Amino acid sequence: MAGWFETRPISPGVTLITEPFVHPIFRANLYRIEGRDFDIQLDFGMGIRSLSADLDFGDKPVMAIASHAHIDHVGSFHEFARRAGHHAEERDFATLGDNFTDWFKSLDGAVSRQPYEGWELQDYRLAPAPLTQFLEDGDVVDLGDRRFTVLHLPGHSPGCIALLDEANGEFFSADAIYDDELYDQLEDSSIADYLATMRRLLELDISIGHGGHGPSFDEARMREIALDYIRTREG
Repeated sequence: MAGWFETRPISPGVTLITEPFVHPIFRANLYRIEGRDFDIQLDFGMGIRSLSADLDFGDKPVMAIASHAHIDHVGSFHEFARRAGHHAEERDFATLGDNFTDWFKSLDGAVSRQPYEGWELQDYRLAPAPLTQFLEDGDVVDLGDRRFTVLHLPGHSPGCIALLDEANGEFFSADAIYDDELYDQLEDSSIADYLATMRRLLELDISIGHGGHGPSFDEARMREIALDYIRTREG
């Protein structure tokens, strides 16, 4: 069945990918970032249908980067040979066992359309995707014509990372910050780490931010979200 993924360009060389028929809680934003020497695929959805098989971005080499190991960001991660993420979640990537799969299966309307004939929700599971490369805070991913600095921004999960193009201020924040309900009550979340991340983000200069959920945002909105979180958690 065609059309499981929805795509649209959001800036030069950047395509937003979503799964519109997945429950909103698990409907993440995925990004294809084109480069001269290779592309980045940032995050991988639920893995209900194959990201690499369903979407054609050509034959350029791909660096697959997982912002963190939660179910809605790693479903098709195993489909790529070059898999990068933060060492804090190395074990999670290697196993990808019951990472919120029971929660997803329990939802009324987990999917609003059958992804393919014969698909059964109760058979859904993640495929392990061991990391082949670690990305740490301050590392640089150089595409030849664009350079991204890796930011380690824990709180939502221990190994949350984001990518910043310092040349133009384009910020791919994943689940470190986004313009929607933030989750800090998960089994691997840390409010203390999240507060530190929000304070760090208050000092960050960006032109546009693309989160792991919700719409894109500018610097003023990012600071508003961060300050609201700090007030809520410290108040």
